[in-house]
Amino acid sequence: MWIRIRTEGVNFAMPAPLSMVSFALRAIPEAAFEKMRQKTAPPYDELINKETICFFWQECRDSLRPYKGLELVHVEAADGTFVSIRL
Repeated sequence: MWIRIRTEGVNFAMPAPLSMVSFALRAIPEAAFEKMRQKTAPPYDELINKETICFFWQECRDSLRPYKGLELVHVEAADGTFVSIRL
């Protein structure tokens, strides 16, 4: 995965391996999941926890490999700011 950000004074590109997503998910504090649970309707709020999100990621991770190069985020602002996230 590549993350690219361009502004007037900054041109930033960073590789982010898909394997790092697992580490990032584990680093999210439980308080963030609690806030998400409060904004979710009652039958689905039980599914929002760290274990479930990590499970979904593990199941979907291998499905993303054939889509290498797919652009997930493409934002261009009027002031010239550009953000792109590609697999």
